[in-house]
Order: sequence, then structure tokens, then C-alpha cells
Amino acid sequence: MQLSVALGQIDLVLGDRDANLATVRKLAAQAELAGADLLVLPELWGTGYLLEQAHELSDPLGKGLFEEVAVLAARHHLAIVGSLLERDGEQVYNTATLYDAQGKRLHHYRKTHLIGLMNEDQYLGAGQQAEVFEAAWGTSACAICYDLRFPELFRRYALAGAEVIIIPAEWPTARIEHWRTLLGARAIENQAVVIACNRVGSDRANQFGGASMLIDPWGTVLVEGDDQAGLLTATVDLDTVAKARNFLPVFRDRRVDLY
Repeated sequence: MQLSVALGQIDLVLGDRDANLATVRKLAAQAELAGADLLVLPELWGTGYLLEQAHELSDPLGKGLFEEVAVLAARHHLAIVGSLLERDGEQVYNTATLYDAQGKRLHHYRKTHLIGLMNEDQYLGAGQQAEVFEAAWGTSACAICYDLRFPELFRRYALAGAEVIIIPAEWPTARIEHWRTLLGARAIENQAVVIACNRVGSDRANQFGGASMLIDPWGTVLVEGDDQAGLLTATVDLDTVAKARNFLPVFRDRRVDLY
């Protein structure tokens, strides 16, 4: 099966939900014209890291910006993944959602590893679940930015059958080589397709490095962005996942008696 992916590598206006939504509306229309099945957006694409205002800038699942994504997915006939500030009672989470091409929410994932460098641990709650889900293209999973540094999460997903792992991010330019290396490693070690979208531009504390990527299970980078805003598109053959896992059966050869 062929999966056509669009990566919305954008700059964000800090705290301006309307401006960021206007950008995403344009990207969704462009992705449809490009024939994409899936549009991936950066982490916290609606607001950026204005976490001291997280409560007022957040929405319950299915409301506000989440509802706007559902509308865009149905209007443009493509699945959309990105993360937003989610409010559940008094707690706020950094939550990634996947809406399918009919605008139905198939999955939500609350970021499980909160990064102190961005003050997430001061303002946000940590997610308590990391589950795979079924999309039109097969078994998939989500992670968010800092999660990339924790290989155990990705191995959990792979062992649960995930063939595609989708990662919205705001990864700083200062550590962009870590981003490139870790994305390739997660794809290779888990023999999975990795789809990662990083923002560009800057906020009050960081410059962000872009380098959004689509990587196949052999570690081949099918598309990579630079540090400028734009829509990247590429297609991956998902049959390569089974081929890689059958050719080099690393899951079978693990020494679970030792580790």
C-alpha cells in the first residue's frame, strides 16, 4: 500500500490561535491538491509554547481547534495529525490527535514525557497511556517531540504491531542533529515508517530547526525539509515494513531472558 504524506512545516504565531488556524487551513487545501492521504502538523501548532496561558488557550477534545481540525479533515478528504493544548477539567495536556478523512477522531495521545527545558512539567499533565490504533493505512501510533529520546516507547509501539509512527514536534535548531539521528534510529531499530513534522521560526526562547522527515523502515529518508516554512510531500510503500521485518527478524531475535 502506498501512503502519500504531507508535512506542514510551519512557523507559528505565539498564542495566536486564529493566525495559526488560518495557516493550517491553507496547508490542508494544498495537501489535498497534492493528493496527500495524511497531513502532519507540528507540536502545539495552535499556540506554540505559551504555557503560562495554557488553560485559557486550550480546548476540550472535540471542541475549539480540535473541532476545526475535524472540519478540515472532512472538507479536504485527508487524515490530519498534530498536537494541541487539551483541557480536561482543570488539567491541560499536550495532546496529539488523528482525525480521519471523514473528520472522525480515531485516536488521541497525551504526551508522556514532559520536558523541563520548555517548562512543560510546570504547566501540563503527563499522559498515562501509549496505545496503537488502526488507521486506513494500518496499525499506527503517535509520539510528541521529547518522546523521541525514549526508545522504550517506540519499541512498545512496534511490539504492539505499529507500522507507522507519527511525531509532531517543536525541536530546537541547537539540537537538530539529535533530531535527525534519533528519527533514523527509531525507524531502523523498530523497522517502522517514521513521519515527523517539526516547526520552523522562533519563539521567546528558541530557534526551531525544521528538518521534517518521512523515513522508511530501512532508514531511507524519503523527504527532508530545510529550516524554512513549506509543505513537503512524499509517498512511502508500507509493504516495506513487512519486508524489512521478515528479512531481518529483530523482534524474534531479541533476548528477552536478558533484558
